[in-house]
Amino acid sequence: MTTPDDDGWQPLPRRARTLFMLGNGLGFGLVALGSLIPIGLLLRDTQWLALGLALASLVLLPGFGLWLAHRQFRHARWLLDDTGFGWRRGRLWHAETRVPRTRVQHVDLKRGPLERRFGLSTLVVHTAGTRDSAVAVQGLDAADAERLRDRLAQQVDDDDGHFAGAGDVDA
Repeated sequence: MTTPDDDGWQPLPRRARTLFMLGNGLGFGLVALGSLIPIGLLLRDTQWLALGLALASLVLLPGFGLWLAHRQFRHARWLLDDTGFGWRRGRLWHAETRVPRTRVQHVDLKRGPLERRFGLSTLVVHTAGTRDSAVAVQGLDAADAERLRDRLAQQVDDDDGHFAGAGDVDA
Protein backbone atom coordinates (compact mmCIF):
# COMPACT_ATOMS: atom_id res chain seq x y z
CA MET A 1 0.00 0.00 0.00
CA THR A 2 1.33 3.44 -0.85
CA THR A 3 1.11 6.58 1.25
CA PRO A 4 -0.88 9.52 -0.11
CA ASP A 5 0.65 12.95 -0.62
CA ASP A 6 -0.31 15.77 1.73
CA ASP A 7 -3.10 16.77 -0.66
CA GLY A 8 -4.58 13.23 -0.86
CA TRP A 9 -3.14 12.21 -4.24
CA GLN A 10 -2.01 8.58 -4.21
CA PRO A 11 1.22 7.44 -5.92
CA LEU A 12 1.37 4.22 -7.88
CA PRO A 13 2.90 1.18 -6.13
CA ARG A 14 6.67 0.78 -6.52
CA ARG A 15 6.30 -2.42 -8.52
CA ALA A 16 4.51 -0.44 -11.25
CA ARG A 17 7.85 1.18 -12.03
CA THR A 18 9.03 -2.14 -13.47
CA LEU A 19 6.06 -2.18 -15.85
CA PHE A 20 6.74 1.42 -16.93
CA MET A 21 10.42 0.60 -17.51
CA LEU A 22 9.70 -2.58 -19.47
CA GLY A 23 7.28 -0.76 -21.77
CA ASN A 24 9.50 2.24 -22.45
CA GLY A 25 12.77 0.29 -22.52
CA LEU A 26 11.43 -2.18 -25.06
CA GLY A 27 9.72 0.53 -27.11
CA PHE A 28 12.81 2.71 -27.36
CA GLY A 29 14.92 -0.43 -27.91
CA LEU A 30 12.84 -1.28 -30.98
CA VAL A 31 13.27 2.29 -32.25
CA ALA A 32 17.02 1.90 -31.76
CA LEU A 33 17.02 -1.35 -33.75
CA GLY A 34 14.97 0.30 -36.48
CA SER A 35 17.48 3.15 -36.69
CA LEU A 36 20.30 0.74 -37.61
CA ILE A 37 19.18 0.32 -41.23
CA PRO A 38 19.04 4.06 -42.07
CA ILE A 39 22.33 4.64 -40.26
CA GLY A 40 23.94 1.82 -42.25
CA LEU A 41 22.50 3.01 -45.56
CA LEU A 42 23.31 6.69 -45.09
CA LEU A 43 26.80 6.19 -43.74
CA ARG A 44 27.98 3.11 -45.63
CA ASP A 45 31.06 4.94 -46.93
CA THR A 46 32.23 5.83 -43.41
CA GLN A 47 31.83 2.58 -41.56
CA TRP A 48 33.52 3.78 -38.37
CA LEU A 49 31.03 6.64 -38.06
CA ALA A 50 28.11 4.31 -38.84
CA LEU A 51 29.33 1.84 -36.21
CA GLY A 52 29.71 4.62 -33.63
CA LEU A 53 26.24 6.00 -34.32
CA ALA A 54 24.72 2.52 -34.28
CA LEU A 55 26.28 1.72 -30.91
CA ALA A 56 25.26 5.10 -29.51
CA SER A 57 21.72 4.52 -30.77
CA LEU A 58 21.58 1.05 -29.18
CA VAL A 59 22.71 2.42 -25.82
CA LEU A 60 21.26 5.94 -25.67
CA LEU A 61 17.72 5.35 -26.97
CA PRO A 62 16.84 2.49 -24.56
CA GLY A 63 18.62 4.39 -21.78
CA PHE A 64 16.49 7.44 -22.50
CA GLY A 65 13.39 5.23 -22.48
CA LEU A 66 14.30 3.87 -19.04
CA TRP A 67 14.98 7.37 -17.68
CA LEU A 68 11.68 8.61 -19.11
CA ALA A 69 9.78 5.65 -17.62
CA HIS A 70 11.24 6.36 -14.20
CA ARG A 71 10.18 10.01 -14.45
CA GLN A 72 6.69 9.07 -15.66
CA PHE A 73 6.30 6.67 -12.75
CA ARG A 74 7.50 9.20 -10.16
CA HIS A 75 5.01 11.84 -11.28
CA ALA A 76 1.86 9.72 -11.67
CA ARG A 77 -0.85 10.13 -9.02
CA TRP A 78 -4.54 9.32 -8.63
CA LEU A 79 -7.28 10.66 -6.38
CA LEU A 80 -10.78 9.57 -5.51
CA ASP A 81 -12.89 11.98 -3.48
CA ASP A 82 -16.53 12.95 -3.13
CA THR A 83 -16.45 14.94 -6.36
CA GLY A 84 -15.04 12.16 -8.55
CA PHE A 85 -11.82 10.68 -9.86
CA GLY A 86 -8.54 12.41 -10.72
CA TRP A 87 -5.45 11.30 -12.66
CA ARG A 88 -2.33 13.49 -12.52
CA ARG A 89 0.86 12.82 -14.46
CA GLY A 90 3.97 14.54 -15.73
CA ARG A 91 6.25 17.20 -14.41
CA LEU A 92 7.55 19.16 -17.36
CA TRP A 93 4.31 18.59 -19.32
CA HIS A 94 1.88 18.36 -16.44
CA ALA A 95 -1.54 16.89 -17.18
CA GLU A 96 -4.42 16.44 -14.79
CA THR A 97 -7.70 14.78 -15.69
CA ARG A 98 -10.70 15.08 -13.41
CA VAL A 99 -13.81 13.00 -13.98
CA PRO A 100 -16.77 14.28 -11.97
CA ARG A 101 -18.71 11.39 -10.51
CA THR A 102 -21.83 12.55 -12.35
CA ARG A 103 -20.04 11.93 -15.69
CA VAL A 104 -18.98 8.33 -14.93
CA GLN A 105 -20.94 5.85 -17.06
CA HIS A 106 -19.20 2.62 -16.12
CA VAL A 107 -15.84 1.34 -14.91
CA ASP A 108 -13.70 -1.54 -16.22
CA LEU A 109 -10.64 -3.34 -14.90
CA LYS A 110 -8.07 -4.81 -17.26
CA ARG A 111 -5.19 -7.08 -16.33
CA GLY A 112 -2.67 -8.20 -18.91
CA PRO A 113 -0.22 -11.03 -18.21
CA LEU A 114 2.53 -8.70 -16.94
CA GLU A 115 0.09 -6.76 -14.79
CA ARG A 116 -1.17 -10.00 -13.23
CA ARG A 117 2.43 -11.08 -12.61
CA PHE A 118 3.12 -7.86 -10.67
CA GLY A 119 -0.29 -7.68 -8.94
CA LEU A 120 -1.35 -4.60 -10.91
CA SER A 121 -4.40 -3.54 -12.91
CA THR A 122 -5.55 -0.90 -15.38
CA LEU A 123 -8.65 1.01 -14.35
CA VAL A 124 -10.74 2.37 -17.23
CA VAL A 125 -13.31 5.02 -16.30
CA HIS A 126 -15.80 5.53 -19.13
CA THR A 127 -17.41 8.94 -19.15
CA ALA A 128 -20.49 10.54 -20.60
CA GLY A 129 -19.82 12.50 -23.74
CA THR A 130 -18.27 11.84 -27.09
CA ARG A 131 -17.11 8.51 -28.44
CA ASP A 132 -13.89 7.14 -26.90
CA SER A 133 -14.36 9.18 -23.73
CA ALA A 134 -12.44 7.19 -21.15
CA VAL A 135 -9.61 7.63 -18.68
CA ALA A 136 -7.25 4.67 -18.37
CA VAL A 137 -4.90 4.44 -15.40
CA GLN A 138 -2.21 1.78 -15.73
CA GLY A 139 -0.10 0.42 -12.91
CA LEU A 140 -2.62 0.55 -10.08
CA ASP A 141 -2.33 -1.96 -7.29
CA ALA A 142 -4.94 -4.65 -8.03
CA ALA A 143 -6.67 -4.17 -4.66
CA ASP A 144 -6.72 -0.37 -5.11
CA ALA A 145 -8.14 -0.76 -8.62
CA GLU A 146 -10.93 -3.03 -7.38
CA ARG A 147 -11.71 -0.65 -4.53
CA LEU A 148 -11.78 2.31 -6.96
CA ARG A 149 -14.02 0.41 -9.37
CA ASP A 150 -16.44 -0.55 -6.62
CA ARG A 151 -16.54 2.94 -5.12
CA LEU A 152 -17.03 4.66 -8.48
CA ALA A 153 -19.74 2.16 -9.40
CA GLN A 154 -21.43 2.80 -6.06
CA GLN A 155 -21.30 6.56 -6.69
CA VAL A 156 -22.89 6.00 -10.13
CA ASP A 157 -25.64 3.87 -8.56
CA ASP A 158 -26.22 6.47 -5.82
CA ASP A 159 -26.42 9.27 -8.37
CA ASP A 160 -28.82 7.26 -10.58
CA GLY A 161 -31.09 6.67 -7.61
CA HIS A 162 -30.90 10.32 -6.59
CA PHE A 163 -31.77 11.57 -10.08
CA ALA A 164 -34.52 8.99 -10.57
CA GLY A 165 -36.27 10.25 -7.45
CA ALA A 166 -35.67 13.93 -8.20
CA GLY A 167 -38.64 14.25 -10.52
CA ASP A 168 -41.09 12.35 -8.31
CA VAL A 169 -43.85 14.52 -6.93
CA ASP A 170 -46.21 13.39 -4.21
CA ALA A 171 -49.80 14.33 -5.03
